[in-house]
Amino acid sequence: MIKKCTKYEALFTFGSDENLKRHVETCMDCAQEQELMDKVSGLLNEVKPYYRNQRKKTARLKMACAVFAILFSGTALGVVNFNTDVADIIRYGTTLSADDYGFPVDSYGLLMVE
Repeated sequence: MIKKCTKYEALFTFGSDENLKRHVETCMDCAQEQELMDKVSGLLNEVKPYYRNQRKKTARLKMACAVFAILFSGTALGVVNFNTDVADIIRYGTTLSADDYGFPVDSYGLLMVE
């Protein structure tokens, strides 16, 4: 039974490139491992642009959502701040009248002037 060389992983992880190249040239087991690693590197390089494009699309979508949220909240707050009836309904559940504010009013709800 022939033992398989187990130095490739250690040289690949901890060794220098020169030592790895010299060992791969002399050892057939490690040369096969290097071929497999080269194939994996090729596959990774092949799909790298796809993942970069996906990351760019995700960043654009997040930016669009943030801009939409800012515009929507700014518009909604503007409507509430400038339209007192809407603000009263949100705060008190009904529109306030002059009588609710404590002003003197007649039977029609109009301000009474003396």
